[in-house]
Parts: sequence; structure tokens; C-alpha cells
Amino acid sequence: MKIAKAEVIVTSPDRNFVTLKLTTEDGLTGLGDATLNGRELAVVSYLKDHVAPLLIGSDASRIEDTWQFLYRSAYWRRGPVTMASIASVDMALWDIKGKAAGMPVYQLLGGASRTGLMAYGHASGKEMPEIFDSIRSHLEEGYRSIRVQTGVPGLKAIYGIASQSMDTTDADVRYDHEPARRGAKPTEEDWDTRAYLKHLPGVFEAVRNEFGPDLPLLHDGHHRMTPIQAAKLGKSLEPYDLFWLEDCTPAENQEALRLVRQHTTTPLAIGEIFNTVWDFKDLIRDQLIDYVRGAVTHMGGISPLKKTLEYAAQYQIKSGMHGPTDISPVGMAAAMHLGLSIHNFGIQEYMKHGKRTDQVFEQSYTWENGMLHPGDEPGLGVELNQDEAGKYPYEQAYLPYNRLADGTVHDW
Repeated sequence: MKIAKAEVIVTSPDRNFVTLKLTTEDGLTGLGDATLNGRELAVVSYLKDHVAPLLIGSDASRIEDTWQFLYRSAYWRRGPVTMASIASVDMALWDIKGKAAGMPVYQLLGGASRTGLMAYGHASGKEMPEIFDSIRSHLEEGYRSIRVQTGVPGLKAIYGIASQSMDTTDADVRYDHEPARRGAKPTEEDWDTRAYLKHLPGVFEAVRNEFGPDLPLLHDGHHRMTPIQAAKLGKSLEPYDLFWLEDCTPAENQEALRLVRQHTTTPLAIGEIFNTVWDFKDLIRDQLIDYVRGAVTHMGGISPLKKTLEYAAQYQIKSGMHGPTDISPVGMAAAMHLGLSIHNFGIQEYMKHGKRTDQVFEQSYTWENGMLHPGDEPGLGVELNQDEAGKYPYEQAYLPYNRLADGTVHDW
């Protein structure tokens, strides 16, 4: 089962996606997601110029060996570009193996550990009435867990607020929560941590009063606080019983989470920008987090993220895999297969893609009664309509960035 062709396909139906398509000599195909939001073409070059030529003639059934070869032979290891590239190969090989076996990938990973995957949606608003309306809308869509992001008085535009996102009159495009703006340069936003820390607890108090104590609520700090600020926020949110507080401080400083942990019992989720188990190793070993936020697309694929989550399971730490719209349906399907099979699944982030994306990526996964399921088609269960993909060429797009009131660039 040798690889005969390796194609890198870039399409931009609702946003930019990078997809690797492998074809074997006997005609089996496999897809992998290599999307790196705002730096897509760097991965395209890495795949086209350095990875694809190495795959031709290799045995598609040797998933682990291929992964180790691509990781170790380059010498320059890790990093988002390298790991997104390797991830796409790993996913595509699992897709091929599933098709060869006539089984969905989750069956090859040990079978289902549950009937479906609880997912959370993204509710937001500039002010409380808008937040309440957004939460009700998500509940009507079937979500049973809700991430709540709020505007802050005095700030014009901040991360995660749907009504402040990209302007569009196209009803077919789901830009509700996709912050990447198409254009030559990133958009500038503003930030004030003190105002945010003062405002946020009151928002969650109002949400709890309106929706009761049982609805799981999440919040994303998006790396914007110092360790002591994060500790203060975690403590102030304890009365509102959050499912988790995500990315409360830049976690490249692993020791910072120790200080946060000492001061709050609010569960912590970390790692959507991490690329390998080495980024998580100390956080898991020292039990400084409760949820692993890694993405299949950015962690090198299904194979290494499964190992990372098995390691986390030894410390009763669960999965919380990254799943915004900058993960293509291929990457989302891979996360679902992995989540369905592991024992220590926690929750799956799930943002619905736009209609054009759904036409480009034909999916078998389902969303019913607040639960995701990858489906039972052989492989990952996603096929790429290349004719449809060809209608939407790449468009340069960047995530925004932050400045404080005095002009200092801040974490976004």
C-alpha cells in the first residue's frame, strides 16, 4: 500500500484551509488538516517543498514509523509549522488505514468509550442582554455547555465577541466567532486587564442568576493575564462554578500555573497553542491543569495527541480539544474519533463551519441533542470536493493583535 501522490490543497470558502491529500497506488485516498491560522502558506511550503517528496513510494500502513521519520529526520523539531505539517500526514494515514480496513478510525483506536461527545459553544455579547440572547440561541441549537465571552466597558473591540467580529453581509458565511480578518495587515484591538478583572465576575453572577446553577459555563482568558492576575480571577469566579477557566496566563512559563493553582480551585484548561507533549509534560506531571487543550491539527496528529492524553489520564486530567473554525472539518473529525475512543474525554470545543465550507468538505459526523459523533464511514468520514474547493482561492488573513492604552503591544 505505497503512496503514489501527495497533494497540498489550499481553499478559502469561509476562511483559509490547508489540506493534504494522499493517494495510494491502489487508489485509496486520505485527508489531513494542516491549517495554521494566519500563517497558512508557511505550512504549504513546508509540505510541498520538504514533506510531500519524502512520502512518495513509502508504505501508507506504517503510521508510527512515518511520524517518527518526519519528526526526527528533520533535526529541527517541534514548532507550529513543522507539527501542523506532520499532523496532516498522520491524519491522512489514519484515514487511509480506516478505508483499507473498512472501519471508522475510532474503531482502530480501540473502539468507542461513549455514545457521543459533549461539546460547548461560544456565546458572547457586548452587554448583558446580548449575552443572554446568545446563550439562549446556543441552547436552542442543542448546546449543553456554553463558553461565555463579554465586552468590557471602555474597550472598543476584544477577542471572542461575535458582534464585534468581521463585518459581512453574506448570510452564508458563519463569521460569528472567527476573528481572522481578510486583508494585508492584522486589525488592532484594545485591552485593559484591570477593567476586565473588575467587570467579569459580575457577568458570571448575572448569567448564573438568569440560567441557574446547572448549566456548565466556560471562559477563555486568552493568555492576557500575569500569573497573579490569573490567580485573582480564578478565585473571584469560584462562586459561579465554572467548568473551566481557559488560558488564563501565557503557559510558556510553566511555573506560572503553580502560583495560579495555589490560589484557586477553578478548573484550568491550557494548551491550544502547544505543539508537542513536551509543552504539556510538566503541567501534567505536576497536576497544574485539569484539561489538555491541544488540537490534533497542531499537535502533530492523532498519534501523538493520543499518547499525550494517555499520559494525562494517569493524573485524572481530561481532554478539552481545540475546535474553532480554523480547524477544518478534517481536523474536527480527527478530534472526534480520538475523543470517542479515549477514556479520559472531557469536552469538545465545537464551532459550526459556514455553508461553503460544508460544501467543500463533505462530512459524515453528526450533531444531535448536544452531542457530536464522527460517524461510521470508513476512515475519518470526510471527503474533499476539489471542484468546489477550486472556487475559493487563498485570501490573506490575519488574527488581530492588542495594544494597551499607552500603546504597548499586549498578548492577544
